[in-house]
Amino acid sequence: MAATAVRYLRSAGAPTAVEALPRPALRAVRDDERMPVDPGEFRRVLGHFASGVTIVTALDEDGPTGFACQSFASLSLDPPLIAFMVARTSTTWPRIARAGRFCVNVLGAEQGDLCRAFAVSGADKFAGVTWTPAPSTGSPRLPDAPAWIDCEIAAVHTGGDHLIVVGRVEALGAADSGDPLLFHRGRFGRFAG
Repeated sequence: MAATAVRYLRSAGAPTAVEALPRPALRAVRDDERMPVDPGEFRRVLGHFASGVTIVTALDEDGPTGFACQSFASLSLDPPLIAFMVARTSTTWPRIARAGRFCVNVLGAEQGDLCRAFAVSGADKFAGVTWTPAPSTGSPRLPDAPAWIDCEIAAVHTGGDHLIVVGRVEALGAADSGDPLLFHRGRFGRFAG
């Protein structure tokens, strides 16, 4: 699967080495057209949709890597597939693509600081973070994450300034209790009950 992801990156003109990528010049309108919606308004309105928060991790020849991701969803039961979206400018994604496998760690209500640490570009995100290998891929499973999904890359699709990554689920697990970390209107939150 790693070879498939690397072939895709090359066909899309993206570098396959870990490096900062320039912002893609992908647009749904011509240069002489007005954008259909203001980007700030788009972000504000869609911020009303509350989502869970995950950290997508992988293990490559340079060690563990990962990034915070709120664009995650289940996709198919048969076969078991999930999807997440990652910015084309991500410096972490090429490492995950080369690994060909990853683990989605669903964060709990008390893991906002962990999420912030993995949201920083270029930092050593695993500094001080213990982890265990996921059973199928060996990708990092993070401590206290209430759920995890261990996957192989099945497909990568373009989606504007993001990539849509489809993962085939090889193993998964969840704790019997614990509230999820939620993201809504630019802030972390939790269920009030």
